[in-house]
Amino acid sequence: MKIEAVDFFYLAMPEVTTEADGSQDALLVRVAAGGHIGWGECEASPLTSIAAFVCPMSHGVCRPVSASVLGQTLEEPEDIARIAAAVEYDSMDLLQAAHTFSGVEMALWDLLGKARGEPVWRLLGYAASHPKTPYASVLFGDTPQETLERARAARARGFSAGKFGWGPIGRGSAKDDADHFHAAREGLGPDGVLLVDVGQIFGEDVEAAAARLPDLEAAKALWLEEPFQASALEAYGALARRSGRVKLAGGEGAHNVHMARHLIDYGGVGFIQIDCGRIGGIGPAKKVADYAVGKGVTFVNHTFTSHLALSASLQPYAGLADHRICEFPAAPKPLAIEMTATHLEPDASGQVAAPDAPGLGIEIDPAAIRKYLVDVEITVQGKTLYETPPLDQPSHPTAPHGSAG
Repeated sequence: MKIEAVDFFYLAMPEVTTEADGSQDALLVRVAAGGHIGWGECEASPLTSIAAFVCPMSHGVCRPVSASVLGQTLEEPEDIARIAAAVEYDSMDLLQAAHTFSGVEMALWDLLGKARGEPVWRLLGYAASHPKTPYASVLFGDTPQETLERARAARARGFSAGKFGWGPIGRGSAKDDADHFHAAREGLGPDGVLLVDVGQIFGEDVEAAAARLPDLEAAKALWLEEPFQASALEAYGALARRSGRVKLAGGEGAHNVHMARHLIDYGGVGFIQIDCGRIGGIGPAKKVADYAVGKGVTFVNHTFTSHLALSASLQPYAGLADHRICEFPAAPKPLAIEMTATHLEPDASGQVAAPDAPGLGIEIDPAAIRKYLVDVEITVQGKTLYETPPLDQPSHPTAPHGSAG
């Protein structure tokens, strides 16, 4: 098979706000090869990701992602790795390349799985897809009472674990934050698993983060996620040495395997969270999962958007029976739910698993795509490099839309 076309669809809610909710818009990727179609999703700014695929070459190692993808052979998993290496080298000075290729790479796995009639996790070498315990991933409320209500709602929906993120945490006093931690604990109940995500709010201020540890301990939180900027390894390491029972979690900001490994080796995280829509796709995430196993660190998926992204995020550790925690977007915007016709709902025991269906096992809903589709055109010196492609059929590389370059 030859990669014939790569098309992007920019979807957005009618209003996008400053709320730390990545499900307000989406960049859906469609790849065509050998009569098959694969779908993926980028977890990044949609317009800049499209631009990275179609932009004119700046120099030899600042080429558009399209130059390393279109026309390439796709027959084996090794072909995906080969294409990824070409993107990494030829677009090394195009810093958006990793995010753009992440969605393309997902779609390549989806397409290859469909062509072979195999789920992606089996193509990765796993013999089985083990069930995971999903945690409801929601934002902290503006008040402790709102946090309490969100925790109760998550528990009422059958979630035994809940992660509360961002919101007002770190913007006021440690006492203010403690009220939210304890409200979340009360809402989840004494046996619920409490996870806390502070969205890099402390920058690299170890003392500010450490001031929250006693109340996190008292609330019996399992982890403190992303206290610092993604590359602040010294700060991570310093806090990890002081964190006691509350382990550090991070890794969603890693846009290559090396960043994730360094967070394990030098940052001292107990949980490594990888977003397939950022790190370069499913293949790099699988490398991190393998590395985490060898280091005694728990691999966790990171996703906050659609069930297409959720399925992709499960694949790299589907076969790891002892790595059971799973992020599950519990309150995404309607766009993120409606864009797929297939959803991964928890089973009767409250568990979720990567699908057994070929590819990623997720079907797209064309009607929903049309509902949220944002028309886009990128033109340079009178030449159209990109325009929103037709949804009913893949574009052709020589056409002026979608995969033109």
